[in-house]
Amino acid sequence: MCGIVGYWDKRGADVSVVERMAEKIQHRGPDDAGAWVDKNNGLALAHQRLSILDLSQAGHQPMASPCGRYTLVYNGEIYNHQDVRKELEQQHAHFDWRGHSDTETLLAALRYWGMEETLKRLNGMFAFAFWDKSERTLYLARDRMGEKPLYYGQSGGAFLFGSELKSFVVHPQWQGAVDRNALTLYLRHNAVPTPWSIYQGISKLPAAHFVVIRECGGSVSEPQCYWSLASIAQAGARRAGGSPEELTDELDALLRDAVGKRMAADVPLGAFLSGGFDSSMVAALMQAQSSQPVKTFTIGFNEKGYNEAVHAKAVAKHLGTDHTELYVTPEEAMDVIPRLSSIWDEPFSDSSQIPTLLVSGLAKKDVTVCLSGDGGDELFFGYHRYTKGDQVWRMLRLLPVSIRKLVAKLVRVFPGETLESLFRLLPGRYQVKHLADRLPKLADIITMPTGESYYHRLVSHWKSPADLVIGGHEPDTLFSMKDKLPRLPGLPEMMMYLDSMTYLPDDILTKVDRASMAVSLEARVPLLDHRLVEFAWNVPTSLKYREGKSKWLLRQVLYRYLPRELMDRPKMGFGVPIEHWLRGPLRDWAESLLNETRLKEEGFFDPVPIRNMLREHVSGERRWHYYLWDILMFQAWLEEQKR
Repeated sequence: MCGIVGYWDKRGADVSVVERMAEKIQHRGPDDAGAWVDKNNGLALAHQRLSILDLSQAGHQPMASPCGRYTLVYNGEIYNHQDVRKELEQQHAHFDWRGHSDTETLLAALRYWGMEETLKRLNGMFAFAFWDKSERTLYLARDRMGEKPLYYGQSGGAFLFGSELKSFVVHPQWQGAVDRNALTLYLRHNAVPTPWSIYQGISKLPAAHFVVIRECGGSVSEPQCYWSLASIAQAGARRAGGSPEELTDELDALLRDAVGKRMAADVPLGAFLSGGFDSSMVAALMQAQSSQPVKTFTIGFNEKGYNEAVHAKAVAKHLGTDHTELYVTPEEAMDVIPRLSSIWDEPFSDSSQIPTLLVSGLAKKDVTVCLSGDGGDELFFGYHRYTKGDQVWRMLRLLPVSIRKLVAKLVRVFPGETLESLFRLLPGRYQVKHLADRLPKLADIITMPTGESYYHRLVSHWKSPADLVIGGHEPDTLFSMKDKLPRLPGLPEMMMYLDSMTYLPDDILTKVDRASMAVSLEARVPLLDHRLVEFAWNVPTSLKYREGKSKWLLRQVLYRYLPRELMDRPKMGFGVPIEHWLRGPLRDWAESLLNETRLKEEGFFDPVPIRNMLREHVSGERRWHYYLWDILMFQAWLEEQKR
């Protein structure tokens, strides 16, 4: 795992500039650094290396081809690179390999097969820049599911690209104006969605795409897709079939191979273990293929409802892993909050970033590579909102929109606090909490005319962010581009597809990448092996949700390694009690960042609704912590930019 950065400027390239840019992302690769400049063409490339495979200088980057025509900087891991090497050797003359790094393999493949053919052959996570000196052409590419980040765009006449935005800030041509339209999208999704970034003129390269750049960045192609999840989802969901027994066997074999491939490393290796299905599956399959106890890591909290460490410990004991757990106090968790805006160097407000950062720091003390269980929910119908959301929509669509709008009006005028107090008179199992929050959300979503618009509202934070952002307009996204969506059997499949294209790369994988890389730890995600993704879309939804259980097929594999009684329990999120902290120890911090005078002077937000929300939340009248955390993380990020 590494960090890459570069720029292309017709006025020329300076190695000292690109070295300073690389220093800003040294945490991504503290083991080695390199810079390279093509002075004739004004191109500069730099690399920060976290040595994982081939720790020798044979893996040093930027790496030039033996012929001198091509140069590569690359971040990631190619898990099938030995197979790629063998195929190259079979098709071409004998290779005089300098080492056994996957960087050298990738460079040779690009040299002989070209961009698109190489990308189709790779099994891995990656983002890279590839320079063809003869054609004066630069290529940028990103892995299929978006595990590794890649930003690019024009600023002050220079074309910049790299793993993290913070490296752009030190370039002499950097301008860095906030994109208010992207800010509206951030407030809705709690992360800036691809292809936008928080800065004007700078984009994220979409997953499974590459771009072609010429003329010093004056000519940039539209992102070109080399692997279409839309096509895979559409074809797979319609031909889905197979017996449960056959599919369980096939999934077991695929999971074993995906995990086994990601265990290749020349440095210590471990796994994050939350005690949930996906991380337990990964740890179990690692242990099944290891002759030594696998190192597993868990963060625990003493607050009720936020602690899965006890379950993780039970899983680790059954598997026989070398388990490390750390119980974190609220003070220790809150101590990392001032660092968040510099680690996620555009606004990001998924509060589970805090425990993810803490568990990454814990793991880094013992290992350099950690496997993660992310991706299982999106592939195997794991989120609670899928089951409940689909059930609600099935009922709603039976009613005309006009009737639903009338119901919504009635719900909006009914005081949720009064209804909740009436429920308190009933036995505990009939009580419903937080109706003051839930009823307005229900009123909002029941009027939606289509399943896609219904789900968009269901997963939104701020429902009308353009009303809050001064000068902001909310652009269309995949949710509103019906012509870009695949034809799928129903809402369950569409929810999984939309999350795989948006929430997974923009939130989950961004969270894991920045948290792990901040402590120089490589995180690998075996459940996102593209073969597993393709397989999952060939599994009928009826085998993903069955007998009232989500992830049904995945459970059948897991039960081969762990007893049912250990795993059959309610799903718990990996979060922290932000709701309570904002009423207590974080209140002064929040008041400072959300000061009305300050908000007016900065000029990004209408302060009135923000101040009202803060007042209602602090008093306990309503729960606005998700909304407030979005604003607070932007405010903290904005403060970081002023330094």
